[in-house]
Amino acid sequence: MNAYEFYFKSISGATLPLSMYQGQPLLVVNTASECGFTPQYQKLQKIWNEYRGSGLVVIGIPSNDFGEQEPGDEDAIADFCYENYGVTFPMTAKYSVIGREAHPMFHAMVEEFGSDLVPKWNFTKYFFDRRGQLLESWPSNIEPDDPVITHVIERNLSSWVF
Repeated sequence: MNAYEFYFKSISGATLPLSMYQGQPLLVVNTASECGFTPQYQKLQKIWNEYRGSGLVVIGIPSNDFGEQEPGDEDAIADFCYENYGVTFPMTAKYSVIGREAHPMFHAMVEEFGSDLVPKWNFTKYFFDRRGQLLESWPSNIEPDDPVITHVIERNLSSWVF
């Protein structure tokens, strides 16, 4: 599976093909606005601010799969993220990330790498290298600015191609 093969709708309703980021590493995170991990938006924004000039793309995928902690529509989600955390990184429309209704990218990850990659909760993080290959994933309790994540990001930015 290659991340660049998939597309989403953006939070504003436009088509968001991941191929538009071809050659750039991606940090993809399933998110929710009413979760105990929701303050991670602030650290995701910090990562985006710090590394986007070097090629990293952070992508938030709102999901209501866990505890119905993302009940709003896309406009409400976008407003919440910007007003509370200043989020400017790309966000998709709301998608399911588990079960039969999960976005095809999540099905493909599980099919290729096994059920360990199924998100267990909101704010599961997936890192794809500049070739679109999944390199690492981290559970919700690992903060976005944890050195285990930033080390992988920094190691892969040096391989980014324009």
